[in-house]
Amino acid sequence: MTAVTFPGHLPPPPEQQRCSGPRTALLFGREPLLLDCGQPVQGVRVAYHTYGTPSDHAVLVLHALTGTSAVHEWWPEFLGEGRPLDPSRDYIICANVLGGCAGTTGPAELPQIGGEDAPLTLRDMARVGRALLEELGVRRVSVIGASMGGMLAYAWLLECPDLVDRAVIIGAPARHSPWATGLNAAARSAIRAAPGGEGLKVARQIAMLSYRSPESFALTQAGPSARRPGTPAITSYLEYQGEKLAARFCERSYLALTGAMDRFQPSGAELRSIRVPVLAVGISSDVLYPAAEVSAHAAQLPRSTYRELCSPHGHDAFLMDAQELPTWVSEFLHG
Repeated sequence: MTAVTFPGHLPPPPEQQRCSGPRTALLFGREPLLLDCGQPVQGVRVAYHTYGTPSDHAVLVLHALTGTSAVHEWWPEFLGEGRPLDPSRDYIICANVLGGCAGTTGPAELPQIGGEDAPLTLRDMARVGRALLEELGVRRVSVIGASMGGMLAYAWLLECPDLVDRAVIIGAPARHSPWATGLNAAARSAIRAAPGGEGLKVARQIAMLSYRSPESFALTQAGPSARRPGTPAITSYLEYQGEKLAARFCERSYLALTGAMDRFQPSGAELRSIRVPVLAVGISSDVLYPAAEVSAHAAQLPRSTYRELCSPHGHDAFLMDAQELPTWVSEFLHG
């Protein structure tokens, strides 16, 4: 993408100057994608960003639940010259997942079964990603994902073992615990009880409580709200987060993607079959995916390395308090 400079404006940072996107690919035009539920889908649209010079090897970034393919917008500490995702060195690809609402084919365009959206799986998403790589001429990838993206990395390792040469999994287990599934079930119940946006706001509030930690909220949301006098800061913070997500996200996508995460339950034997090197990173204060759970799942992988990010900010530390994380990832991917 060519940088254009207007009077009084700075040029975009180098990572955006090397950004190609958003672009859209139309896949499965001849042979349909067969979903795990048994339903065929033809003409799957995939919206994606690329960074750097096209190559037959790429670093594939897998976004979180409500993230997008625009890596430069949500992971600036990782993308740029001298960083783990360096467009001057790497060909970087990030695609919006199947079932999301950021340009890739969403739930309204997928089959229904008995009046309900066809259940999606993370393996379905990996197969769509594989087709995109074939379209772009990519033969091998290093994969990096955090949160839902980390779980999707596990799906890539199981579904496309011939394509992945190494993987970084941050703040993600191999499968959901009853605790994580229960949080998602409560969020989906809120959406179904109050469709039209209000339920999605509540679902986001439930999720935000699990994305941070008690210590993090004590540090950042104690006392009265500066935004709304007479209201606790935590109350106005959660309300703001709910309103912000409802303005940009689709409740059917939230139902589809959280359901796909809950359904992903690889066995121990499947995990032991993964032969590529994997860096797994737990977060010390993560209440959604406790570090011990992330570590225990990683220990089942034959060639895993585990590190732990010590932060008071819970699950979202990979976004807001990365500390040594970029160094660990750089050393693993490029050391």
